[in-house]
Amino acid sequence: MTPDTYKTRGLRNKLVKVLENKGITDLRVLQAIAKVPRHVFFENALLEHAYQDKAFPIGEGQTISQPFTVAFQSEKLEIKPKDKVLEIGTGSGYQACILVELGAIVYTIEYNKVLFERTKKFLPELGYKPYFFHGDGSKGLPTKAPFDKIIVTAGAPVLPDALTDQLAEGGILIIPIGGKEKQQMVRIRKKNGKLIREDFDYFAFVPLLGEQGWNK
Repeated sequence: MTPDTYKTRGLRNKLVKVLENKGITDLRVLQAIAKVPRHVFFENALLEHAYQDKAFPIGEGQTISQPFTVAFQSEKLEIKPKDKVLEIGTGSGYQACILVELGAIVYTIEYNKVLFERTKKFLPELGYKPYFFHGDGSKGLPTKAPFDKIIVTAGAPVLPDALTDQLAEGGILIIPIGGKEKQQMVRIRKKNGKLIREDFDYFAFVPLLGEQGWNK
């Protein structure tokens, strides 16, 4: 594992400034970005890219999300300490680490078995211990529901009913919805049993695979 150094900490602080300039204002989110060593999720050949505000491949047809996207979704979730959070799409595990830093109790589910096994082993080595699950994230995690917050880190063709059903009263769901190439970020709040939708900008995510997502 590549060590965390004065240089990498400095690069993270520069990244935080970039995110601030792009409109991220939540201090706790920015502090989490400053703390989690993003470079450890990269192969040595890609280390120079670790603190650029870009997404990069991590194998298995997946990517580690752009830091702005991670910060944007995290900010829109409005996480409070001890919130019970479901993450759909563990991927590299970077987003899960940010959620843990924000004080959430994190349940993360990954569709790809290789990524699931890799991240389940790697994150605890970094000191992050969310609850790991392998399966179809488009159907959520009904055995552990309800959740205060749900974050989907892959693009869905439609809003999965399973996820809104597993959202607690007063909860927030953040999810990209659209085509396979581009999706609109959507935030759902559940108030008095009703779903209140807010639409934000467009982003590019890998497709959400599963019964209530895209078929392969």
